[in-house]
Amino acid sequence: MVRKELTIMARYPVEFVASFGQVFFIVAIFTLAGKMFSSGKVMTIPTASGNGASPSGLVVYGFVLFMFLNDTLWTIGYNIRNEQLQGTLEQLYLSPANKFLNLVARVTNTLLWTGLLSITAVLVMTVMLGRIPFANPWLGLYILVMSLSGTFGIGFAFAALTIRIKETAQTVANFLQFGLMILCANFFPFSALPPFLRFFSRWLPSAYSVDAFRSVLMGFPPGFPELAPFKLELWIVTIFGVLMPWAGYRLYQWAEQYTRQAGTLSAY
Repeated sequence: MVRKELTIMARYPVEFVASFGQVFFIVAIFTLAGKMFSSGKVMTIPTASGNGASPSGLVVYGFVLFMFLNDTLWTIGYNIRNEQLQGTLEQLYLSPANKFLNLVARVTNTLLWTGLLSITAVLVMTVMLGRIPFANPWLGLYILVMSLSGTFGIGFAFAALTIRIKETAQTVANFLQFGLMILCANFFPFSALPPFLRFFSRWLPSAYSVDAFRSVLMGFPPGFPELAPFKLELWIVTIFGVLMPWAGYRLYQWAEQYTRQAGTLSAY
C-alpha cells in the first residue's frame, strides 16, 4: 500500500514538482511575517516576559509541525475522498484488504515526503533568518515523535469525518488548517495572540506540542514555554501522542461501519 501511494504520487510529476516549489513560497511568506514581530536591530521577538526570543527558532520549529499537520489533514484525511471519487474506495473496503494498513501507508508517505520538504524548508529558512538554536536534541526528538503520533491521530479522525460529510470535508480541512495555524501560533509567540484566542489555544494539545517543541530546542529562553510549565506540557504531549491515534482510528472504524450499513461508501 505504501508502494501504491508513492506510485500514484510519481505519476503526477507536475504536481510533484509544484508541491516542492510551493514550500519556498510558503517559507518566504511566513519568514517575512515572523520578522514583523522582531524589534530593533537585534533580531529578537518580544515575549510576554519582556525578553526577546530567536525568530529563527520560533518560526522554523513551528513551521515543521505546521507542515506535518497540514499534510496530515490532506494526505491522510481528505485523500480518502479522492479515492472515493476515483471509484476504488468501495472495492477496497469490500475486499479482505487490511483497512488499518491503508491508513498507515498514507502516514508513511507523509513521513517520507513531508520530512523531506521540512528539511528543505529548514535549510532555506536558516539562510533567510540566520543560525537556528538547537538545544536538547533527544528531548526535542521525543516531543516531535509524540506530536506527530497525535497529529496522525487527528488525520484518522478527519478521515472518518470525510467519509461522513464527503465534499464538505474540503471546506472543513481549509478551516482547520488556518484555524489551527493561528491558535497553535506556529509562526509567532503565543503572547502575540489576544487573550480570548489564547484561551482556546490552551484547550488544544497541538498548541502544547508547538510550545514544548520549540521551547526545548531553543534551550528554554526566558518566558518559554508560554502556555504552561514544561512538565505539564510534556505530560499533555505524551498523552496526546499515545491516545489520539487510538481514538482517531476508533472513530474511523465507526464511520466505516456506518457507511457500510448505509450503503454510501461509493456515494458522492
